[in-house]
Amino acid sequence: MKHATRFCIAAALLLAAAAAASAGTVTVKYQEPEKFMDVPAWESDRAEMLKEFTEHFQRLAQRLPANQQLNITVTDIDLAGRVEPRRRHFVDDVRILRGGADWPTMSLNYTLEQDGKVIASGEEHLKNMMYLERFNHYASGDTLRYEKPMIDDWFKATFVAPTQLSKK
Repeated sequence: MKHATRFCIAAALLLAAAAAASAGTVTVKYQEPEKFMDVPAWESDRAEMLKEFTEHFQRLAQRLPANQQLNITVTDIDLAGRVEPRRRHFVDDVRILRGGADWPTMSLNYTLEQDGKVIASGEEHLKNMMYLERFNHYASGDTLRYEKPMIDDWFKATFVAPTQLSKK
């Protein structure tokens, strides 16, 4: 029994490695993130947030063909909600989500290359105006819970062919 379990785990790991090896890649840059409309004030918090965005773009890029490279330069981010400062020292500010004109937005430029040739490029201004009204499959504790669906929608509309969507 233990041998069969080990075999299944090894097979799953090999499949995961093969899928990752056959996936496209992404490079994400942030142009002057300290000047973004809405990012954490502390440099360490800002770095963690940008790391989370980069990891999300990397997960999406796994859906691209192996010979494709996506290059993204994020030029601005405005997170969902608004930050309300706390009056006490040593207490974190609070982000309030009202569902009004406080939806998340992101501005970015991208190029998609295949075999070294640019096959698509553009400048995008993403927004999720209905961020509190629509179904959200990200966990309530996810710090980018409202921004990720906005990125997912853009990625699907821009890089996933309609035939690929119908197969899933």
